[in-house]
Amino acid sequence: MSTAARQQRHIENDAQGVADACARYILDALSDTLKSQPRATIAISGGSSPRLLFSIMGKSGFDWSQVHFFWVDERCVPPTDNQSNFKLANDALLLPARVSKNNIHRVHGELIPDEAASRYIEEIEQFFSLGEHQLPVFDLVHRGLGPDAHTASLFPGEPLIDNRTGIAAAVWVEKMKSHRVTLLPGVLLAARRTVMQVSGEDKAEAVHKVLEGLEDMHKYPGQIATRGSDKAVWFLDKAAAAKL
Repeated sequence: MSTAARQQRHIENDAQGVADACARYILDALSDTLKSQPRATIAISGGSSPRLLFSIMGKSGFDWSQVHFFWVDERCVPPTDNQSNFKLANDALLLPARVSKNNIHRVHGELIPDEAASRYIEEIEQFFSLGEHQLPVFDLVHRGLGPDAHTASLFPGEPLIDNRTGIAAAVWVEKMKSHRVTLLPGVLLAARRTVMQVSGEDKAEAVHKVLEGLEDMHKYPGQIATRGSDKAVWFLDKAAAAKL
């Protein structure tokens, strides 16, 4: 492994340490971005790991007035549902930090999945003033990794892993028996920075496969925009990094 690759991995003692380090990095990155442009964009993820991170960010005192929030993926449930990625972020970060509703660009998971995806695409296109066939460039994309090496809602074997031209799509996740909306690989690849937040011993094998196994994004979607990329930074706890 190259020195540069090692420098993109931060291993902390536990999930709290990962959340603390990840929050510092994200806040510093957003601050740097706002020094050179009038607004910053971040796409955030859901799941179990981000709760600590969002809580730290929500209490940070950061000036969020010029930061716009999007979602990497969302479950097709109402925004009040406990499974909603929006609800997680709203409760832990957006409400405590008093982020303006004008800066929140959620996936409307309460709609029919294809409609939710279409509406999200339209909102992204309008916000970024995209022309035909253009993709948005997020300043920062925050992602996690599942024990099966999935990321966003791109699970192993998903045909959309080959899609490099679309912005988002509705997907059916068979193992979860659920509909979701997810950003697509072309958007993940275009991001200026990617932050991977991963904690727990159940992720150790997936982390090893994604970072040091054979390159195969269909088997290990977590490799998308992270494998060999100098734009990706990993924050791991010792349990998740145990097989590196």
